[in-house]
Amino acid sequence: EVLRHKLQVFFSSLKMAIATFCSRILGLVREQFIAYLFGASGFTDAFLVAYRIPNLLRDLFAEGAFSAAFVPTFVDANLKNKEEARKLLWSLFCLLMFVSLTIAGFICFFTPELIHLFAPTFHEDPAKFEVTVWLTRIMSPFLCFISIAALFMGVLNSLKIFFLPSFAPAFFNIVMILSMSLLPGYFISKGIEPILSLGVGVLLGGLAQALVQFPLIMRQGYGPTIPGKIFSKQTKKVLVLLGPGLLGFAASQINLIVNTILASSTVVGAVSWLSFAFRLFQLPVGILSVSIGNSNLVHFSKAWKNGETQEAKNLLGSSYFLSFFLVIPATVALVTCADEMINVIFEHGQFEHTSTLMTAKALRWYAIGLPMYSIYKIFVPTFYAIDRQKIPVLCSIFGIVVNIIFCVLLTPVYGFEVLAVGTSLSMFLNTYLQGHILKKDLVLPLKTFLNLRLVKILLCGFLSGALVWWIKGYFQFFEVHFLQRVVLLSFYLFSIAVCYFTLCVVFGERAVAKKAFSRFKGRNKR
Repeated sequence: EVLRHKLQVFFSSLKMAIATFCSRILGLVREQFIAYLFGASGFTDAFLVAYRIPNLLRDLFAEGAFSAAFVPTFVDANLKNKEEARKLLWSLFCLLMFVSLTIAGFICFFTPELIHLFAPTFHEDPAKFEVTVWLTRIMSPFLCFISIAALFMGVLNSLKIFFLPSFAPAFFNIVMILSMSLLPGYFISKGIEPILSLGVGVLLGGLAQALVQFPLIMRQGYGPTIPGKIFSKQTKKVLVLLGPGLLGFAASQINLIVNTILASSTVVGAVSWLSFAFRLFQLPVGILSVSIGNSNLVHFSKAWKNGETQEAKNLLGSSYFLSFFLVIPATVALVTCADEMINVIFEHGQFEHTSTLMTAKALRWYAIGLPMYSIYKIFVPTFYAIDRQKIPVLCSIFGIVVNIIFCVLLTPVYGFEVLAVGTSLSMFLNTYLQGHILKKDLVLPLKTFLNLRLVKILLCGFLSGALVWWIKGYFQFFEVHFLQRVVLLSFYLFSIAVCYFTLCVVFGERAVAKKAFSRFKGRNKR
């Protein structure tokens, strides 16, 4: 029975991970295009700051409190009455459209003031400031499109449809890549800054991400309907659950503003270095952590709402271990091969070797917090499913306050790297507090979170990292041509994977892996 729970989460996570992997690879290609065409320049900093302004609410609507509040409520409504769930969907659609477009209008109107707030030093360069204003206004409606995309994704995940919603962001990346391929030359011929092609790509990409999910919504019988009342009982329930999330959201945005101000006030390129590092850090987060977290949310919510408490606990424990098991080798790879990864992926065109070294420094510090970030993606939705949504908010606020104090005090002394260190430190504190409270709320034994199996996979990760560190000493990576570097990096990553999973099998994880593989092979044959 326990194995069934593990496989249930595993296969749901696998579907999402495969789709997300395709999307994240395209996202990496998108970042390569940006690095190649624009480098870590002042205009790239301008785009990243401009993108951050309309993107402020994305964490709330797309991957944060909104999804965690909506999915359990939709599951509950759908178990009772499909038509009630359908009306909930379209009442929230109307509400999101109104709120997000209103916010977009305010962003357009107050753009200069917002840029002064986010990047106070940008006004010293009038050209960069003007480009940032234009980019912000072009991208402001993106909030509306990405909110609707998140709503559709929540519905489809609730119906246990995981692949297409997780693949939808790939369309965003494809449109971005096309815009960078086709528009810069045209813009230059018209005397327009080519960096504006990124803004157009973001806008159209967000629209594509929402539209691609709509046909499946229709096919499942949840097409548009007149909701009757926008503020229905279920809608109000979502908003009530969302309430504490707004407080946490406000704190996280203050943190984001402070980090952006600090980064933009250090050296030119710091915003870009941190952004490129964080994008690469997000690759395993999106493929593994978000996939496992979303899968756990659906299965845990259903079990909890049906009163199957022990099954819900087993699902949580399985998700926790699976997350650590898969994220540890990714963490080792990012820490040990940061310079090599950045060099192969980004060091082309306008992206110089100095930028590679700076981005790699930030990536290592981000990577240290990856296991905690992965667990955070499981804990937060779990608290929402058990109607304890205030806990992750309060824990997040505590972590954010620590992060802000840490960064404000140390960034002027040690530079932009402190911002990455602070992110990992605050995530560790946040996740530790949530785990401690969750253990008490669900009456979980300590071995759910700390056990011999966890120690074994940490040891396997350490040994695989030590092996690759030793192997790297025999090669002069940066002195060979590009194809040789690609082969060397692939060899390093392959060595980490083989060493890690071999050691895990030796230490006793063979049975679960073998049964999961056999089950997966059997499903493929069917």
